[in-house]
Amino acid sequence: MDDADQRRRLEAGLSAIGLAVCASQIDQLFAYLALLRKWNAIYNLTAIRHPDEMLTHHMLDSLAAVPALAQAARAAEVEEGARGRVLDVGSGGGMPGLPLAITCPDLSVLMVDIVQKKTAFLTQCRAQLGLSNAAAHWGPVEKLEDGKGYAVITSRAFAELSDFVSLAGHLLAPGGKLIAMKGVYPQPELDRMEAAGLMAEWQVEAIPRLTVPELDAERHLVVLSRR
Repeated sequence: MDDADQRRRLEAGLSAIGLAVCASQIDQLFAYLALLRKWNAIYNLTAIRHPDEMLTHHMLDSLAAVPALAQAARAAEVEEGARGRVLDVGSGGGMPGLPLAITCPDLSVLMVDIVQKKTAFLTQCRAQLGLSNAAAHWGPVEKLEDGKGYAVITSRAFAELSDFVSLAGHLLAPGGKLIAMKGVYPQPELDRMEAAGLMAEWQVEAIPRLTVPELDAERHLVVLSRR
């Protein structure tokens, strides 16, 4: 697949998702894909290596969640100091943090990962793509401290729901949302949360199904808030 075809498909995907972006943002998304391919060949950031699958399974998959993530991050009920702040836990190669930062420059996105080569890649992306609203942190999220808290804490292929809320929940600001990106409807994970007694502190607000352009697979968001 040549670059022109990939760009055309990226633009079509953005349109299908309903994301209004300018030409320079599309350039940034395309440049990010190129960086991911380049670094992945050396540092094995992701098991997905084919450019076509990187577009669908990484980029479009992450972009499909952006409208919901952005809406929650900007919500009026979030404590003012935390409004617009997003934490991406186990960001890996930057999904969904970098696509979110590129398409929503008004948001501040911190990407956390315990693998140093991955946070080095994220820091390089920040510099090369000129993303002043994005940053990377190397280390376990459970040891991260932040006085302001975050409007949205999200994860994609990080951990199951019980671990997600237990490890990252302390960083959620009043009025904020934990939003986990999942594949099929995660009923077993919800049952384990219930069995662990976590539903006494957390409640499920919604589990919308996502439609990802060009991807014929189930995708859901699990939206959690503190009771």
